Amino acid sequence: MYETYYGLSAKPFRLRPDPHFFYGSKGHKRAMAYLDYGLSQGEGFIVITGEVGAGKTTLVRNLLNNLPSEQIIAAHIVNTNLDSDDTLRMVVSAFGLPYENASKPDLLTRLEQFLRAADQQGKRALLIVDEAQNLTARTVEELRMLSNFQTDEKSLLQTFLLGQPEFRTTLHSASMLQLRQRVIASYHLGPMDADETQAYIEHRLHTVGWNGDPAFSPGAYAAIYGYTGGIPRKTNTLCDRLLLMGYLEELHAFTETEVNAVIADIDEEFQLPPGAAEAERAEASEPVAAEPVGSSGQMDERMMRLEKSIVSVLSILKKIVATPAAAVAAVAAAPAPAASAPAADAADLPAETLDQRQ
Repeated sequence: MYETYYGLSAKPFRLRPDPHFFYGSKGHKRAMAYLDYGLSQGEGFIVITGEVGAGKTTLVRNLLNNLPSEQIIAAHIVNTNLDSDDTLRMVVSAFGLPYENASKPDLLTRLEQFLRAADQQGKRALLIVDEAQNLTARTVEELRMLSNFQTDEKSLLQTFLLGQPEFRTTLHSASMLQLRQRVIASYHLGPMDADETQAYIEHRLHTVGWNGDPAFSPGAYAAIYGYTGGIPRKTNTLCDRLLLMGYLEELHAFTETEVNAVIADIDEEFQLPPGAAEAERAEASEPVAAEPVGSSGQMDERMMRLEKSIVSVLSILKKIVATPAAAVAAVAAAPAPAASAPAADAADLPAETLDQRQ
């Protein structure tokens, strides 16, 4: 939409990770250096953590784009909300091996045979696990066990673990001692600073042919950084909306005023409607009333009928206890209770009664 208006070849601020837009901030360059170092070692675990939207996946895509495919066979797993057995199936599947209806021993055997065949061809295997914060301790231990596939000279599988900061809690738990001993490098990817955020925006714009239209004032860059905190994904979201507003309002320059207007729009979209929060709290605290069975008049009438029935039954029981012979006659003469006495079965009724019913 706004690409044509500003003479851009594509949208510069897509949310999906795209290695073509990779920007090497100080943090991203250092993280990439750790990944490159890990590749050169050919063994162990590399751990990269970072906040949501910090650019970890873009980092991995950039790494995969530059891998020598004739030397390294890489598998990338992004769905980690799985138990240990399903994660093993994901690993086997990611390397292109059959996994359906296979037992765990069969899966391990297939994976080992694959890794040894790759080694005989002069290649090695790299497993990249994204969203590692979703892994349970048992699943992480399962991944560690896969690193036991070795020859006499080297490991057959190397693993990169990328996740949000909470993954470090799992990593530093007491049960993860053996895994920590196999981590050869670890790095936390932080946000960009103000200068890097401006350079990041301009880098993405230049990638799609930006020639200065639209222009950004220093105040605009400062407002963008103040809202996003240097997180790439948040920066992409804000800048994309900013260019859309510029197209709709035919703007060719952005200042702090335009940026703040877009920020206000975004914040408003994620706010609850007026009174919604109070209504939710009131609903949560309000006791649930029982549904009425009927009106109070109906209830009183039913209670009166029930009381009369009980009195009638008690009177009959007293007569039975006093004189059994008289009780029989009393039972025969007693009227049936109006509300609570069960209806007689049709088979027990006299023929005259059945004729009357019909």
